[in-house]
Amino acid sequence: MRNADPAASLDESDIECVFYGDLFRPAGRFLSEEVPPLTAEDVDDDLELELLLSWWREAAARDPAVVAPDARTLGVRSSARAAILALAGARILARVSERVLVWWVKQVTTYFTQPEVRAAIRKRFLNAIGDDTRVVVAHSLGSVVAYEVMCSLADSKVTDLVTLGSPLGVPHVVLHRLDPAPIWPPGVRRWTNITDDADFVALQPRLRKIFGPGVTDVAISNGFAAHQATRYLTAAETGSAIIAGLSS
Repeated sequence: MRNADPAASLDESDIECVFYGDLFRPAGRFLSEEVPPLTAEDVDDDLELELLLSWWREAAARDPAVVAPDARTLGVRSSARAAILALAGARILARVSERVLVWWVKQVTTYFTQPEVRAAIRKRFLNAIGDDTRVVVAHSLGSVVAYEVMCSLADSKVTDLVTLGSPLGVPHVVLHRLDPAPIWPPGVRRWTNITDDADFVALQPRLRKIFGPGVTDVAISNGFAAHQATRYLTAAETGSAIIAGLSS
């Protein structure tokens, strides 16, 4: 916020942060904050592979360093291993390991295929929204959670939704699995969607095309860490969107 307006400020008491990462950890196996030791062999068929291949196609379209899935130089072109090897050369994934990439895939697919996990995450989010909550800021998969919860709150006092690096527009894997199907969240007056054009998670950065003209799509540059939450959260554009919500 200070990057947008040096006079702007918030107290810790003004902010509630929703954490749900522990809900993705199998009980009794991963007890630390470390990412599980996943490899391409842990990618399941169907939904997980579809998401990974979607990232590959998008990375190849945006980054000349990434070999396209239909390149003749490749052997098996539809495997998780081939996708991860190709993505290893992407600028946007320069500091992302194989295990982290597979972990991201599994978090998305777990949310949509395990109802108990989805319900538990939504409950935590819902519990964080109070009578005085005005602005919701949500990054990555969190924007999916925020959308679904906000659509269930007809009497919410939240007026502004700010999504960062959102996969809400990704067809089939995300968009066609939303509950509810794309609508405008009731009560929300402004929706600001902020993306880095190199962010492979936000395959469809123009949410206005899907959710209507009320969405303001904003393109920013996060440098080498296109999807990193801290890059999005320190952008002046994010701060301006929050200030607008708190000032109304």
